[in-house]
Amino acid sequence: MRLPGRAMATFRLALIQLHVSPIKSDNLTRACGLIREAAKQGAKIVSLPECFNSPYGTKYFPEYAEKIPGDSTQKLSEVAKECSVFVIGGSIPEEDAGRLYNTCAVFGPDGTLLVKHRKLHLFDIDVPGKITFQESKTLSPGDSFSTFDTPYCRVGLGICYDLRFAELAQIYAQRGCQLLVYPGAFNLTTGPAHWELLQRGRAVDNQVYVATASPARDDKASYVAWGHSTVVTPWGEVLAQAGTEETIVYSDIDLTKLAEIRQQIPIFSQKRSDLYAVEAKKP
Repeated sequence: MRLPGRAMATFRLALIQLHVSPIKSDNLTRACGLIREAAKQGAKIVSLPECFNSPYGTKYFPEYAEKIPGDSTQKLSEVAKECSVFVIGGSIPEEDAGRLYNTCAVFGPDGTLLVKHRKLHLFDIDVPGKITFQESKTLSPGDSFSTFDTPYCRVGLGICYDLRFAELAQIYAQRGCQLLVYPGAFNLTTGPAHWELLQRGRAVDNQVYVATASPARDDKASYVAWGHSTVVTPWGEVLAQAGTEETIVYSDIDLTKLAEIRQQIPIFSQKRSDLYAVEAKKP
């Protein structure tokens, strides 16, 4: 496999594991401060966690929802331009035409909105005696794939529950993505069981880097996030992982290693397209 054009083979990725409070303005201020810190440490792509400006819960989504562009995304645009970095804006509750979405806005180093990913798969689960949650009580699902290009590689986006759906990652790999980023807030039931497992699975199956950005754990919150923001290599190795506290996880992404892995185990040229296929129904 040949790296595209003059793409830079290595870059630093930062995942901000933010402690999210009920005060939106405080969340925004701290998020922007941590983006600045990450940029000072050499990060070129910085991701915030799912629901970074709001507590996570169906009762909070209508109260904290904003238009895009709006106050939260305007601040992300400004800090991306100030620091000359790509900012993956975790997610916020978005209001549009009377509907609510769980939405990730991505900004380029010039502050331009590059893409807006609305969570495709809503988190509706029932594990008796442990956790029941229904995002669909208040949220609507998105209906489009979301990728953006950088000088380093193409990046594919998902949000939390999207990680469970292998087909999404496969389509992103088909479309040339070498890094998949999932802002996500798994919980104390699904987190220890599946968080790392799913990331390693998506990474190995598609020979891509996979990164997840979680909120920090707050045991007093109505929904307690697992934490453990993670970066996984195309070989399935955990390259970096946080604990549960507020922190920034840094990882140096090396696309030459990705190319080597794809050359050594050439699954893309070995797929049996005469027997099976994963196909996108939309552009």
